[in-house]
Amino acid sequence: MTGLPQYGFAEWFRPGEYERVEETLPGLVASGAQYLRTHLSWAEYHAEGGRDWYDWLLPRLGQAFELLPCVHYTPPSLSRTGRANGAPRDLKSYADFIDQVLTAHGRHFTHIELWNEPNNLLDWDWRADPNFDLFCEMVGGAAYWVNQRGWKAVLGGPCPFDPLWLDLMGQRGVLQQMSAVGFHGFPGTWDSEEGSWQGWDMHLGEMRHVVDRHNPAAEIWITEAGYSTWRNDQMEQARRFAQATRAGADRLYWYAWRDLPRDVAVQEGLYFDPRHYHLGAVDAENQPKLLARLLQEGGLARVIEVTRLAAPALSSAVRPVVITGGSGFIGSNLADSFLRDGHEVIVVDNLSRPGVEQNLRWLLDHHGDRVHPVPTDLRDEQMLSEAVRDAASVIHLAAQTAVTTSLTNPTEDFEINARGTLNLLEAIRASGHRIPLVFASTNKVYGALDDLGLDCHEGRWVPADSRLRQRGIAENRPLDFCTPYGCSKGVADQYVLDYAKSYGLQAAVLRMSCIYGPRQFGTEDQGWVAHFLINAMKGVPLSIFGDGRQVRDILYVVDAVRAYRMVLDRIDALSGQAFNLGGGVRNSVSLLEVLAEIRLIVEGDITIHHDKTRQGDQRYFVADTTCLSQATGWQAMTGWRQGLWHLAEWLSSNRPGLEPPARPVAQPERLRA
Repeated sequence: MTGLPQYGFAEWFRPGEYERVEETLPGLVASGAQYLRTHLSWAEYHAEGGRDWYDWLLPRLGQAFELLPCVHYTPPSLSRTGRANGAPRDLKSYADFIDQVLTAHGRHFTHIELWNEPNNLLDWDWRADPNFDLFCEMVGGAAYWVNQRGWKAVLGGPCPFDPLWLDLMGQRGVLQQMSAVGFHGFPGTWDSEEGSWQGWDMHLGEMRHVVDRHNPAAEIWITEAGYSTWRNDQMEQARRFAQATRAGADRLYWYAWRDLPRDVAVQEGLYFDPRHYHLGAVDAENQPKLLARLLQEGGLARVIEVTRLAAPALSSAVRPVVITGGSGFIGSNLADSFLRDGHEVIVVDNLSRPGVEQNLRWLLDHHGDRVHPVPTDLRDEQMLSEAVRDAASVIHLAAQTAVTTSLTNPTEDFEINARGTLNLLEAIRASGHRIPLVFASTNKVYGALDDLGLDCHEGRWVPADSRLRQRGIAENRPLDFCTPYGCSKGVADQYVLDYAKSYGLQAAVLRMSCIYGPRQFGTEDQGWVAHFLINAMKGVPLSIFGDGRQVRDILYVVDAVRAYRMVLDRIDALSGQAFNLGGGVRNSVSLLEVLAEIRLIVEGDITIHHDKTRQGDQRYFVADTTCLSQATGWQAMTGWRQGLWHLAEWLSSNRPGLEPPARPVAQPERLRA
C-alpha cells in the first residue's frame, strides 16, 4: 500500500528507567513509528536527579524519532495548592521553565506540548480555576514565548473532548498561539467516553470547526488514542489503531507502546483500574501483542491487511461448525475439511501466533464467505459466548501450546488453557442448544513418564516392558500432570469430561501426540518436526535437548483431521470419554531418525547442537490408539517418512527461500470421515 499515514506512540518514562528505555526503543523503532511523545515533568525536573535524567532521556529519544515533549506537573513547592496539578503561584514561571527547556534541549525537537488533559482534575485542578483564567494566562504566555524563540507550540488535548472548553481557549487567545491542537480519544476503553463517543469523524470535524474560527492554520493532532487489552482482545486493539490512522488528523500518537508493570501506580492509585495496565502494543515484559507484531512485520499496511479479515454475517438459519484456534496448524486443516464438505465454519482465533493469519487468509481465499473469522481470545467471555451461541458443533484447539512458555508465565498459561476452556464450556452450556464438543488435549497429561523402565535399542529409547513396546501408552495410564502446561491442559481435559458427566454435555477428549504437516509454522518450543525441517532447508543449525534418542509417535495432520471428524460423528456414543491420538507404534521414531531422513530431503548435512534435557520432556511417548480404533474404525494411514517428504514439498511451495526436496513424493491419501 502507498500513501499510508505516518504514526507515532506516546510513551511515558519515569526518572531512572534507563534500562527500560533501552529495552523499549528497539521494538519501537522496528514498529515503523516516526513520532514519539513523552512527558517532561516540571516537578520531576526540579527533583533530585531530574535534570540529569532529562539530559540523558531527551537526546536518546530524539536520535530515533521526531520527539514531542509534553511539559506538565507543577513543582509542589511552586504550586498554589501544594500539588502537581495546581497552578503555579507565579504564572510566568511556567514560561520561564519552557524557556529553560528550549535552551537546554530544544535541538532535539521542533514542537513542544503545553500541559496534558487540562480538563482532567488529576492534571489541572480546575476547582481552583473554574473559568480557566489561570490556565489561559499561564499556557498562552508560554506559547507566545515558544513562538518568539522559533519553536512551535502544541496545546494539550482535553479528555474527554469538550468543544466548549476548546472554544473558550479560542476566545481567550490561546488557540491563536498554537501550531497544533491535541485531541485525546480512547473509544471502547474508558467509561467516561462510552456515552459521548460519536466517532472520529464527528469529533474531529467538530474540533476542526472550532479551531477554524480562531486559527485556521493550526493542525489537529491526536496526541493520545488507545485501546486497553485488559479483556485480552488484541485484535480489537489492532483494529482501533487502524481506525485511528484513518481518522483524518494531521498526526497520530498511539498510547502506549508498552504496558505498565503492575507495581507502578497510576494517577488514581496502585492498580486502581486494570485498564490502565494493558494499553501497550507490547506487554509489561516487552513481549509483542498482535499490534506490535503486525507493525514490526510490515507497518501499517500489515495491520490493515490483517484487521480486514472481518466476519461476514451468518444467516440465522445456519448452524456453523466452530473451531477455536481455527487459524492454527491443525485448526486450519480441520476448517478446510469441513468447508470442502459444504459446512459454514466460524474460526475463533486471536491470531497471536506468528504466521497463523496466513492460514486464515488461505481459508478465506479458498472458501470465501463460508469462513467466518471471530478474532477473539478464550478469555473474552462475551465474544466467546456470541461465537458459539448457534454452533452445530465445537472443536476446541485454541491453547497456549509450549511447555517452555508455561514455565516462564504459568499464570497466563492457566488463564488461557484452563480458564479459557471453562469459559468455553460455560458458553456452550448457556447457549440453550445441544452443542457437541471435541477437545484437543495432550499426552503431557500422563506426565514425564519417569517411572518407565527404558532400554536403548538401535539408537532409540524403548520401554523394557515388551507389552508397552508393542502397544504404547494407553488411556488407563494414571494421569500425572507435570509442568504448568501439563497441569493447565490436564485441568481442561478433566473439566471437559466432567461437564459431560455433570451437565450432560456431549463432549469427548483427544490426547494428542506430535502432529505435523502442511500449514504448520513450527518453533523450537512447539511443532518440532516442522521446525527441524524448516531450519534444515534454510541451512540453520538445530538444537536438540537431550541425546536425540527420545521417541515420539508422529501423526500426519490429514490423519488427525479424520480422527476429529470421526469422533464428532459418533459423539452420542463417545461422550465423556478420552482417547489417545497419535501415529502409534508404526510411526514411532526418534529425533535422530527424523534428522537422518531430513538429511536425505535436503541432500546435505545438518549442524546440530546438543543441550540439556528440558523440564517435562518425555524420553519416550508412543500412543496406544487401540481404543480410538475400536470406537471409530480410525487408523493412521500416512507413514512418517512419506508425510515428512510431503511437508517438505509444501514448505518449499509456501515458504520463500526454501528449496524443494531432493525427490518428489506421492501425495498422501486424503481420506474423509
